[in-house]
Amino acid sequence: MPDPSVVAAYLHCRKIARSAARNFYYGFVLLPDAKRDALCALYAFMRGVDDISDEPGALEEKRAGLRKLRGDMDRALAGESTNDPVWIALRDTVLRFRIPHRYLRDLISGAEMDLTISGYETFENLRKYCYHVAGAVGLCCLYVFEFTDAQAPELAEKLGIAFQLTNILRDVCADYAMGRTYIPREDLLKFGCDAEREFKQGNASQCAAELLRFEAERAWQFYREGWKLLPLVNADSRAALWAMARIYLGILEKIDKLGAAVLNGERARLSAAQKTWILLRARLRWFKENDGLQERDRDWRRTGGAVGSHGAR
Repeated sequence: MPDPSVVAAYLHCRKIARSAARNFYYGFVLLPDAKRDALCALYAFMRGVDDISDEPGALEEKRAGLRKLRGDMDRALAGESTNDPVWIALRDTVLRFRIPHRYLRDLISGAEMDLTISGYETFENLRKYCYHVAGAVGLCCLYVFEFTDAQAPELAEKLGIAFQLTNILRDVCADYAMGRTYIPREDLLKFGCDAEREFKQGNASQCAAELLRFEAERAWQFYREGWKLLPLVNADSRAALWAMARIYLGILEKIDKLGAAVLNGERARLSAAQKTWILLRARLRWFKENDGLQERDRDWRRTGGAVGSHGAR
C-alpha cells in the first residue's frame, strides 16, 4: 500500500508543476502516473533552486540559500527524516528511477553560476553553463523516461542545451535587465553589436538581426542532434518527450520569424491553442519523430540559409 506521506508529497509537487511549468506540463500529462509524478517532483525541486537564484535579495543571502538547499538535498537523499513534501517526493523519485545524484548537484551549481557570472566570453563557456542549468535537467528526465541505448545521455544533454539556448534567445532583453548577458561576447564582436544598444534601448539594428539568426541556427543544430533521442527512450515516454520538444521548437520557430523584433518587445511564445494542438497530436500519435526539423531544413536549403523574416542579407 502506498505511503500516504509520499502520495501527499507528489500531490503537492503536481500542484507546483501545474501552476508554474507552463510549457513542460503539456508533456507531463502524457506520461504514466508514476513518471508524471516523478517529473513533477523534479520540477518542484528545480523551481525552488531557480527561485533562490532569481528572486530579489542580497548576493550573500542567495549564496547561503543555495548552500542550505544543497545540504537539505543531500540529507534527504541520504534518507534523513524530513517533513518537506518536495524532498519526500524527490527522494522517492531518485530511488525509483535511479537518477544519479550528481545531476541534481550540477543543477544547483548552475544556479550558483548565475549569482557571480554576468556574461560569457565564448560559446564553450556558455555551453558549460547550459549543461548545468538545462543539460543536467535533460539527464534527470532521461532516467524517468527510461532508456537502454548508451548514446541516450549525450543526446539528452544536447536536447536540454537546445531548450536553454531557446530560452536565452527568447529572454535576451529581460535577462539583460537583470544584469545577465548570455549571448557570448565573441559573437557580439563578430557581428559588431553592442549589448547596451541592442538589448536595452529596444531599437535593435541590422547587426542584431544577423546575430540572432546566427544564434538561432546554433540552437537548431542542437535540436537536430538531440532529436535523435526520441526513439531511444521507452515507448511510453516518447509522446511526452516529443510534445515538450515540439513546443520548444515552436518557440524557436517564432524567434526565427520575429528576428530583431524579439529585442523590440515582441514576445516569442505559443498560444494555449497551439500547445493544445501539439498535445492532441502527441496523444493520438499524429506526429513524425523529426516533425518540425524536416520542414525547416528543407526551407533552409531552398533559401540558401536565409530562413525567416529577419531582413535580407
